[in-house]
Amino acid sequence: MIRLARIGARKQPYYRIVVIEKDRARNGRSIEVVGTYNPRTSPASVDLKHERIAYWRRMGAQMTPTVEKLLKNHPAPAAGEPAGETAADTPGSAAA
Repeated sequence: MIRLARIGARKQPYYRIVVIEKDRARNGRSIEVVGTYNPRTSPASVDLKHERIAYWRRMGAQMTPTVEKLLKNHPAPAAGEPAGETAADTPGSAAA
């Protein structure tokens, strides 16, 4: 399963997106951490390792509905396009 594991303090939730065996406890030993989710920031910050998630999906891992929603709202950047940068942000693109 690919699901959330809560690691935040009381009333301060912070989550890791983990690959874990289905019958283990929510915060039990995971196989691999493939991302993080912080709902307390505005907007909520999500950091995903899309390549590793795709690998585990090919190996048969199922995602929880919450993780599916996070992936749907934060898709992988297109090939050859750096994450979070636009043409105007790159150095040397402005005329001197």
